[in-house]
Amino acid sequence: MSGAECCANPPAMNSGFGKGSVEEIGGLKSYITGDRSSNRAILLASDAFDFFFGDCIYSTSPPEVRANWLNNHSPEKGCENARKIISELKSKGVCSVGAAGFCWGGMMVVKLAKYNDIKAAVILHPGRLTDNDVKEVKVPTAILGGELDQLCPQEEVKRYGEILSENQDVESFVKIFKGVGHGWASRYSEDDESAARSAEEAHTDMLNWLTKYVT
Repeated sequence: MSGAECCANPPAMNSGFGKGSVEEIGGLKSYITGDRSSNRAILLASDAFDFFFGDCIYSTSPPEVRANWLNNHSPEKGCENARKIISELKSKGVCSVGAAGFCWGGMMVVKLAKYNDIKAAVILHPGRLTDNDVKEVKVPTAILGGELDQLCPQEEVKRYGEILSENQDVESFVKIFKGVGHGWASRYSEDDESAARSAEEAHTDMLNWLTKYVT
C-alpha cells in the first residue's frame, strides 16, 4: 500500500552525510553504520523504497503500474530477504538482532516478528497489517501510529493493540501520536518544529524498545 505521503519530503542527498558504508549482505545492498565489533544489530527498513534491488517506482506512475509494482515487491518477499540478511549477520558473530520498519517496512517487519530470528520489533506508521499477522508475532512488538494516518487509521492500530494484549506470551506497546499523518516519523520537514518533535519522540520510543530487548 502506498500514498502521496510515501513520496513527501524526500531527503536531501549529500555525500558528506552519514558515517557508514554500503555493503552487500544476504544478497542485498545495505547501509551499515555503528560499532563493527558489536554482537548486536538493528535491521532498519526505512520506508517504501528498501528491499527492492534498485527497481524503482515513481509517484507520477499510473495507479495500475504502481499496483503491479507493489505486487512484485510484497512484504512476504521482503521478509524472506530480511531473514537472509539476519542469517549472514549471525554467521559473522551477531547474536542478537532487532528490527524496525516504517511504512512498507512495517508490513514486512510484522511478518518477520513471526520468527525467532529477531528479539524485538518496532512498527511505525505501517501500511495496513492483517489481524492474523499481528496474532502470530512471537517477539516483543511495538506499534506506533498516527492520529491522522489514512493508510493505517488509528482505529486499526488500536485494534492491533487489543490483539497483542491478548497474547500473554508477547510483550507489546502501542501508541497513537496526536496531530500526525502517515509517514510522520520518517518523512517530515526539519523546518517544521512540531513535526520534528513528533518524529524525535517516535525515534526515542523505538530506541528504548529495542534497547530493552535486544541484549
